[in-house]
Amino acid sequence: MTTSPDRAAAVSPARAGRVGAPWLALLAGPLSLGIAGPALVLGEVAGDLGVGIPAATWLVTAFGWGVAVGTPLMAGLLARRGVRAVLAVCGLLVAAGALIVVAGPALPLLVVGSAAQALGCAGLTVTAMNLADSARRMGIVTASLAVVGSVSPLAGQVVADLASWRATLALPVVSLLAVPAAARRAMPPEPPGSRFDVPGAALVTALVTALVAVPHWPAPAAVAAVVTVLLLIVRLRARPDGFLPAALARSPRFLGLCGVGLALAVVNFGILYAAPTLLARHTGWTPAQIGTVMVAPYLLGGALSWLVVAASGRMRPGVVTALLIGAATAATVVVPFAGATPVLLAGMAAGSLAAASGQGVFAVYVGAVAEEHRPTAVGLLNLCYLLGAAFGPAITALMSA
Repeated sequence: MTTSPDRAAAVSPARAGRVGAPWLALLAGPLSLGIAGPALVLGEVAGDLGVGIPAATWLVTAFGWGVAVGTPLMAGLLARRGVRAVLAVCGLLVAAGALIVVAGPALPLLVVGSAAQALGCAGLTVTAMNLADSARRMGIVTASLAVVGSVSPLAGQVVADLASWRATLALPVVSLLAVPAAARRAMPPEPPGSRFDVPGAALVTALVTALVAVPHWPAPAAVAAVVTVLLLIVRLRARPDGFLPAALARSPRFLGLCGVGLALAVVNFGILYAAPTLLARHTGWTPAQIGTVMVAPYLLGGALSWLVVAASGRMRPGVVTALLIGAATAATVVVPFAGATPVLLAGMAAGSLAAASGQGVFAVYVGAVAEEHRPTAVGLLNLCYLLGAAFGPAITALMSA
């Protein structure tokens, strides 16, 4: 294919009009508030609900599961029904989930609310990335995810101090402020002629659930994932135009981009969870001091990623990919063996820059692989990044055990 990634994005099916880039950032960025916002308030949650920290952590686990499952499901809905349908469904999910976590009396209900918010945020993020019709605008969307994620733990703590931990859990609701602006841009739904592939969607959901569970229950989850993959292969042969298009599943370029994206995310999130221990070893700082200092490299990496994604439209894809892999490799080598705190922080920033840039750059590239499957392709790429968020910390824990 000779079409440049930037040009491919510009002629995507979502070209009917333009949503301002700040609205796209607001539509997507709050997803990071749900992932990282509760990090410093789980102790308060556990104390008020009368449960242990491990039980309270299910709020974060449920959000992660909802985002992982919701990403391909909402991408499929976007491809078939268009922007307005996804915004309506996801807006209701986010609003309902926020109400539940604010008013729910018990942990199981709060877990449901957290999962509902995550499903909605997943769809809003996929929509924002599909409405980003240039490399520059895609960079703004993915940079917003990284930048918001870098400050989310501190923001969550501040909101809990000013209001309550329930308000912290409901922070993703701010994404609804961008829904009206995005709704003015409507992607035409898929012409009728094929019914929704329910078995395909169920298999993809089962596979995502199994993969998310691998770090927690390795053996049974891995077996379930393998069995589901085999069933999905059979389904692809029976329905090549189904929920998971065969054109994507059989594309070496698409699969390669997803694989590199997964690796970049594994490196970034692995370093994120290893960094506090390494910083404590180097400095003797308190956890609060470490948390504050860690904002800087991740904020820097997220902010710089916008420049990288914006410039990628003028560079060869192979060169950009090699540079991102190089940055992630350098971070992997530097961080564990850093002899000084500034070097360690530089390695953290490099890992953040590689992952945040890769998410935006590869989202543009996969849209050029098969333009008719752009929403699904972008959704599956994001799924790989989310799996990296699950696998990175688990791999770090195994290596440090």
